[in-house]
Amino acid sequence: MFKNKITVFTPTYNRAHTLERLYISLRNQTFKDFEWLVVDDGSTDNTETLFDNWLKEENFFMIRYIKKQNGGKHTAINLGLDYADGELFFTADSDDYLTEDALQKVDSWVKTLPNNESFCGVVGNWGYNSTETPNLIFEGEYRDANLLERYPEVSVRPVDGERAYVFFTDIHKKYKYPELKGEKFLSEAIAWNRMANDGYRIRVFNDIIYIYKFLEGGLTLTGERLYLNNPKGYALWLKEKAEFCNYNSLLKLKMIYSYYISLKDELTKREIAINIGTSLFVICFLSFIYSIKRYFK
Repeated sequence: MFKNKITVFTPTYNRAHTLERLYISLRNQTFKDFEWLVVDDGSTDNTETLFDNWLKEENFFMIRYIKKQNGGKHTAINLGLDYADGELFFTADSDDYLTEDALQKVDSWVKTLPNNESFCGVVGNWGYNSTETPNLIFEGEYRDANLLERYPEVSVRPVDGERAYVFFTDIHKKYKYPELKGEKFLSEAIAWNRMANDGYRIRVFNDIIYIYKFLEGGLTLTGERLYLNNPKGYALWLKEKAEFCNYNSLLKLKMIYSYYISLKDELTKREIAINIGTSLFVICFLSFIYSIKRYFK
């Protein structure tokens, strides 16, 4: 049995200067049945001191702070799932914050789901503020989809942009992230795509419940470099996306070519072939194609 309805989970690394905004938004929540679980992924700033002080304050919600050795956001999520004591698992990043009614809406949305096990959670909208979002607004109050419908290869009207994903904790625990030796980043889409491939659906709402800030050094702004610095995890995401989205041979070849172009200056051809799951011959052929294109340019 879970002690709370919702675990608001925050993985953080050297974000002491932004966390207070999220903390204040949690103190202002109209919904009370939640905990705040924070996994500090080896911060070297004053994050730990910040939580030492907040743990002494009077809050209507439980704060649990866990510090671990730096391993990347996906490893922090894995640990958070081990400790989560809420029926729902809502990841709120340390750069961002929630609207005052965010958790109230999440609770009400979950109650609209069919009484079966086909849904893995609900999704709210992100916004620049409480009224403006860059994301598509669906007709009606919500849209039922699977998480592969985020991709244009699967849906002509994809569930676009960054959104606030809230999963049933028991389900999310079945989709922990692989922890690859020597790598510290793995796309959260790995778990989402696996859920969708196993038949789980989500209910996506238009309402903005999550306010995001793109800060220097944040994962969103450093995303491309993170993929290149973690090529095995990048390749795993691409291979599974191609498999789950039923890529034809041409799309698979384009995907492999894109991976080769991205990593050709970082890895050997053999390493690229092993990572992306193809033959060395294919990579050598794509290298030849790349050279021809360069020549004619």
